Amino acid sequence: MLKPGTPAPDFALQNAQNQTFRLSDLRDKKSIVLYFYPKDDTRGCTAEACSFRDQYEVFQEQGAEVVGVSSDGTDSHQSFATKYQLPFVLLSDPQGQVRKLYDVPKTLGLIPGRATYVIDKKGMVRYAFNSQLKPLEHVQNAIKILQELAQQQ
Repeated sequence: MLKPGTPAPDFALQNAQNQTFRLSDLRDKKSIVLYFYPKDDTRGCTAEACSFRDQYEVFQEQGAEVVGVSSDGTDSHQSFATKYQLPFVLLSDPQGQVRKLYDVPKTLGLIPGRATYVIDKKGMVRYAFNSQLKPLEHVQNAIKILQELAQQQ
């Protein structure tokens, strides 16, 4: 896991609409809640995505964009986003390159891990959370960190 205070590595991945998304395009504009998850439309990942969806307005009020990343393809992401009405960006990382860049650990050495980063407007990692078994904690923890960042400004 990247440590808080580390510059967030820039990357470019395809979103569900097959458009290129670059992390650096949001720099100086918004904070970013970047979350990595194992697989579209599985129980834990769906619960996590729907929790981010249900709190999306809170993230927007805090000046943040939510971005989800998994190895699933763009078609899978589009289906997942449509099925659960997900208003945020889902990115396809089929080779796991960005997952490696962010040093997201695997579960039991096999399954892609679950991690959430809060990145400030300047592109610095302010918070890193790794929990395989508690996907819903990622959402509340990220909101808390964004609120703390807002108070510091």
